[in-house]
This record gives sequence, C-alpha cells and structure tokens, in this order.
Amino acid sequence: SASQEALLPAVYRRRKHNFDSLRDLNMHDMIHRLNTDLPEDTGILRFHVGGDFFNSDYFFAALNLAMMNPDKLFYAYTKSLRYWIQHKDWADRIDNFVLTASRGGRHDHLIEQHNLRESVVVFSEAEAAEKGLEIDHDDSHAAVPSWSNNDFALLIHGVQPAGTPAAKALSALKGKGSYGAKQLS
Repeated sequence: SASQEALLPAVYRRRKHNFDSLRDLNMHDMIHRLNTDLPEDTGILRFHVGGDFFNSDYFFAALNLAMMNPDKLFYAYTKSLRYWIQHKDWADRIDNFVLTASRGGRHDHLIEQHNLRESVVVFSEAEAAEKGLEIDHDDSHAAVPSWSNNDFALLIHGVQPAGTPAAKALSALKGKGSYGAKQLS
C-alpha cells in the first residue's frame, strides 16, 4: 500500500481523506458515517487494503456496520488484536464479519492466547504444505465465513527489499498468478 501511495498521489489523498473523516468522530457518528458511505450495491467489503483499525470505537463501528447490513459480507486482516479481544463476544456472533489476525504487531502473543484465526506468510508452496496450511491466492479463505476458524497461508507478496530472502522467494514465484508481477525495487 505504501508503494501504491508513493506512485499514485491520488490514492494516498483518498486514503488519508477516509482516515481523517473518521478519526475524530465518536463511535455513534462513525457508525452513521460508515453506513451512509457504504454503496448500496456492495456485496463484499474488505476493510483496509492498507491500514488497520485505529481505535476501539472504530473497530466496534465496523462490527455495527456488519450487523446493520446482514446481506453484505465484511472481512479484515488486522494487527489491532487488542480491539478484537475487547469486542470478541460481539465479533464471534456476527456471521458476515470475518477477521484474520496478521502477525508482525506488538500484540502477536494474543493470537495464541485467544486462539485467533491467522494468516501466515510463507515463502513457498512447499513451506505452506510443511505447515499444513492451504494457500489463499484470492482472499477467499480470508472472506468466506465457513473458513473463519481456519488458519491459512499467504505467499510472500508486495515489495520486498532487494537481496533479502523474501525478495528471492518472491522472484521464485514469478508466473504463479499475480505473484511476482512487476514489482518495484
């Protein structure tokens, strides 16, 4: 996402506008804003292609959006595990809101402690198989409610620092779906 924002200033401005329009609102106003801005023809909405839940009120507003729109599917990857735990009773009851823990945050210990579903980034299909994880190539594992209790793997993606094991693994994936598509160096 940071690479997109650096290359496409309009993308950065739109994302910043979205963040700025929510961050100073109270929870009630966030719920109203999210509901008002949700296009009627939305079928599936992924929260935060770049970014995350920035506070507990925003996390709960997202849960409310799902509760108010049971005909739509919402999903998110998150490192904001404290907010998930804080509202876990609600999150567990909402069938059309699917969460996946992303490692790499300050609260990774909560993944095991609370048995949260997670995605694991792997460098190869063989590594995923070794870990006993199916690879999600198209976000179907992340979004489909019937998978909401199953961990899964994601192949290394995005921009990786040149010369690192991650960059070499990404290079080895060229030609497999969108992996290894033209990358920035």
